[in-house]
Amino acid sequence: MSAVAGFGGGVLLLPVFISVFSARDAVAILTVAQLASNGSRVWFNRTEVDRSLVGVFALGAVPAAAAGALLFATAPLPALTRVIGVFLLAMVVWRRWKPQAARVDALSFVAVGAASGFGSALVGSVGPMVAPFFLARGLFRGAYIGTEAAAAVVMHLVKLVVFGAAAVLTVSNLATGLALAPASTAGAWAGKKIVDRLPVAIFVALVETGLAVSGILLVATGG
Repeated sequence: MSAVAGFGGGVLLLPVFISVFSARDAVAILTVAQLASNGSRVWFNRTEVDRSLVGVFALGAVPAAAAGALLFATAPLPALTRVIGVFLLAMVVWRRWKPQAARVDALSFVAVGAASGFGSALVGSVGPMVAPFFLARGLFRGAYIGTEAAAAVVMHLVKLVVFGAAAVLTVSNLATGLALAPASTAGAWAGKKIVDRLPVAIFVALVETGLAVSGILLVATGG
């Protein structure tokens, strides 16, 4: 789904992981898995990546992701689970309300990076909220998929460093996330093959339905 629509894989995996692991472990494992997934998408679209835009995004994303990861490491688990649930629901509302975002200049894109980095560290993935800003920069298909993925790689690397220092990223979490890497890579390859053939609207509808159901369940259970 991420390789075709540019987002969705991480946020759909998160509720599944939370049902098996704790919220803190789930985000750590998801970060490892997403690093492999996004890295694969960067590779398969490497000739189309807008490197200058990724650099601007990183100026805000790197310090914000580090700060968010530190906060995440100490947040109470029940509250964290509900925050993630509310976030998933807000993501659906945001996409319905703002399916397109206004084009922002380079300086403003630093702020987009900062908000993305901080949010990604707390809730695991912010792809659906960030996607409209990348699209508004005039990126399409491979250029959009690869550039958005490259920006995500920057955030995930920073988060993993902080998670490791804060003992959130355990050996077990790392091994579980790496075990998902082959499937993530295969999905990115398959997505690249079909991105020009299937309507993205179908995938978006499935993603939003999954987000809404997952968000309601997480808010109701609170972990």
